[in-house]
Amino acid sequence: MKNLFVLFAILIASVTSHAQEQFPIGPDHNLTPGSLCSRPTEHRYPEGINYCERDVDSDVKRGRFAAYDQLGFRTRQMDRQAFKIDHYIPLCMGGSNNIDNLWPQHKSVYEITDSLEQVLCQKMAEGKLLQKDAVRIIVQAKNNLDQVPAILARAYAL
Repeated sequence: MKNLFVLFAILIASVTSHAQEQFPIGPDHNLTPGSLCSRPTEHRYPEGINYCERDVDSDVKRGRFAAYDQLGFRTRQMDRQAFKIDHYIPLCMGGSNNIDNLWPQHKSVYEITDSLEQVLCQKMAEGKLLQKDAVRIIVQAKNNLDQVPAILARAYAL
């Protein structure tokens, strides 16, 4: 576990130093406040949360890059393969495909947060974590990358 913390510390330091004005290291709260699925294709987990299938078209993705670049970032000048359009509240937690839940997430950021998303959704599936708590945790993590190692350790312990 100690090696995991060291790896995360290195990743976080790299992200924060490289991200200066190039790409967002977290979602902008005005553009991407997050939203939950309101038109579910199914219900999941013991809690029966709404689940939406992934459905984000290319025009919406391009629009998210453009919106963030209007804030001063330069995502469209960077390698598109270094990004994904992230669901701020992940689909597996009941997040929506609406634009207010989407942002361009750089690889160096999702390498830090994606493992936490998987653990939290697994804990939801096991009935050990409620949706409201999982959402609160992932929002905290995506806005405080330096806290992810500790949050991940707590999530594993649930």
